[in-house]
Amino acid sequence: MLGSSSTMRIRLGMGIALSIQRWLVQAATAILAKHWGLSMKCFIRRLMGSVLFSTLFFSAIAIGGESAPDFSLRDINGKSVSLSDYKGKVVLINFWATWCGPCKLEMPHLDKMDRELEARGFEVISISTDDARAASKVKPLIKRGGYGFTVLLDKETTVVSQYNPAKTLPYNVLIDRTGKIHKVFQGYNPGDEEEIRSAVEALLGSGA
Repeated sequence: MLGSSSTMRIRLGMGIALSIQRWLVQAATAILAKHWGLSMKCFIRRLMGSVLFSTLFFSAIAIGGESAPDFSLRDINGKSVSLSDYKGKVVLINFWATWCGPCKLEMPHLDKMDRELEARGFEVISISTDDARAASKVKPLIKRGGYGFTVLLDKETTVVSQYNPAKTLPYNVLIDRTGKIHKVFQGYNPGDEEEIRSAVEALLGSGA
């Protein structure tokens, strides 16, 4: 049986360990928040939202082999665009947001892919998940980048909720010519665009 002094030392040690753990979590959260350019409050809200959605709705995510759900959204010029408009083409749906750093790093690569492979039947549909307050930033960002792909606004997050309830960004869904989901790409690190392009060219080459 432990004496009172031993018990006190154990409790003190546990307290120190918990304090260190709490400090590490806070430090890591602060670093990530700064990296993403968000306030701590906003970062934590987005993080908790992602965890909640992935826990509750993971089974609802559209996965490879399923028919891609059709949708209609307004583009940045106010025109209504539907996925079914691209029937018979290989389509890459790219979900992103103006606050997402990796999304903006990926965009030039997607634009290059769209321009170089368009003649072979490939299209990029870029869908902003910014809410109504932030949606005004989308068109200026696209114009500054000189991007030529189609850009749609999902202000109510109705479409991203169908394809990616956890709202992981960036999130790319590759759809074959028959309208079925071929592959999903989550997140972005430099070089990932090569994997996406390889998958796209395989579909264009196979005629699928």
